[in-house]
Formats: sequence, structure tokens, C-alpha cells
Amino acid sequence: MTHGLEPTEEYDGSIAVHLLDDQSGREEIRCGSYEEAIDVVKANHRSVTVAKIVDRGGDVVFTSAEMTIDDWETEWERAKRRLSVDVEAYDCPHDNVACFADDLCLDCQIDRVKEQY
Repeated sequence: MTHGLEPTEEYDGSIAVHLLDDQSGREEIRCGSYEEAIDVVKANHRSVTVAKIVDRGGDVVFTSAEMTIDDWETEWERAKRRLSVDVEAYDCPHDNVACFADDLCLDCQIDRVKEQY
């Protein structure tokens, strides 16, 4: 028996690529970055019915049924560039691409709290 509060959800911080095929079913591949997820989709999208990229929050951000991966990659790079212009430069020590000075990742938030004590 455990004492105290149990976590209500788990989060591994990775991006997932879902490969859906009418014949073989569904495969999920975990990726550490959008660049890695894009490479996985590029390598597999022709051999499956649909390829999807699911972000860290569980939202589908790309599906091959609606757009080509090359077009999505171009739009993603543009959005990333716009963010880099508008956001203070911050180098995450945990290599989290979604970590910014004004919106820290969970690991950096924990580090900041540890530094206060």
C-alpha cells in the first residue's frame, strides 16, 4: 500500500508517429523531436494508408490524409522561425525544443524550484 497522492497521468515528453495501415493495423513510433518524427514519416508514408504526427499534448498536428509531409515541414519551419524572432533566446539544458524562457518545460520548471531551496 502506498501513502500519499498517486500520479493521475503519465507523460514521457515524446512526440509520436502513428502509422495506420489497412492491412497490418497500427504502429506507434516514439520520437524525441519533430525533426525525428518528420524523418520517420518521410521514410514510411508511402508504405502505409495514413501517417500522423501527434504532439506532446496528444493533439494530431500532421496527417498525410490532408497534406504532404514536405509541405507540413515547410510550414513547421516557418512557424518555428517566427517563434524564434518573437521569443527571448533560451537554451534548454534538457534539449527540449518546446522550452522557452517565458514558457519553460517541466524539467526546467523543476530545476528552477530546486534552485530556490
